[in-house]
Amino acid sequence: MISKETDVPKLNGLVLAGGKSQRMGNPKDKINWHGKEQRYYAADLLAPFCDEVFIFCRQDQLENFDPNYNALTDTFLNMGPFGGILSALRSQRDTAWLVVACDLPLLDEKSLEFLIENRNIEKAATTYESPFDGLPEPLITIWEPKSYPLLLNFLGSGITCPRKVLINSDTLILKPGNPDSLMNVNTPEDREKAQEILRKQI
Repeated sequence: MISKETDVPKLNGLVLAGGKSQRMGNPKDKINWHGKEQRYYAADLLAPFCDEVFIFCRQDQLENFDPNYNALTDTFLNMGPFGGILSALRSQRDTAWLVVACDLPLLDEKSLEFLIENRNIEKAATTYESPFDGLPEPLITIWEPKSYPLLLNFLGSGITCPRKVLINSDTLILKPGNPDSLMNVNTPEDREKAQEILRKQI
């Protein structure tokens, strides 16, 4: 058991906002759920918990990017979230990354806090069990520095699915206290459901 606080890898935040949003029909990272574009809202949500926060995006998304936020561009091209996670881990090799997708508009501070409080640095990752299919949810996960070589090994085997990495690695999987907070919004139908939930919370 590591007891010294200095031995705990620092924690950065990463908002995955590089997708093409084809099912939604318009960019998910730019949807205004909470008074600003979701990519910036998610970054603000992570900021109190992390040393630094970055928004992972494609090169073409840097146009009109808010200079008050940090951008991280892809160094593992055309791999979706897998490439984003690898790019972050590669950029700061001794840092853990709290990775969240930009399509989680119901994500709340309590869910982030619980994940961080229960983080196990001895594991490759700490994540939530998806309430929708019972599998680990890779897009709200703390990826420890030791997960970088694991991800590269999976990549070498032709696997670029972060969920498969979590399933087949030493992963701590937590039950979410608020299942709605893990709801992925990928389609217009999902968007309507999420808006209805948000209306009830007001």
